[in-house]
Amino acid sequence: MRALWGSRASRDYLSDALTLLPGWTREGRQIKRTLVIDDSQHAALTERIKVVADALHLQPEVRRLDGHTQIRLTPRDGETITEGEVTLAARIEDAYRTVTSSA
Repeated sequence: MRALWGSRASRDYLSDALTLLPGWTREGRQIKRTLVIDDSQHAALTERIKVVADALHLQPEVRRLDGHTQIRLTPRDGETITEGEVTLAARIEDAYRTVTSSA
């Protein structure tokens, strides 16, 4: 998934990108996703997220609450969601499919 970013066009590329990421929603200056997975899947997913997030120099918030895994991606500058956060969301979706398909 590759979208144009910046002021080259007036389209909202974040909205376009999010349509390709089912389950992800935009809430203010962050994007988020809640997954229903078991504890072992949560552990495996968290490890995969850490590897990708480190490579992208991002710090997602991943937490476990009442049998749900909650993921929030907020830009470091606190201002605008960037291509990096959307890329990480896409990689998280790949990891989620991998973790749940091996169950």
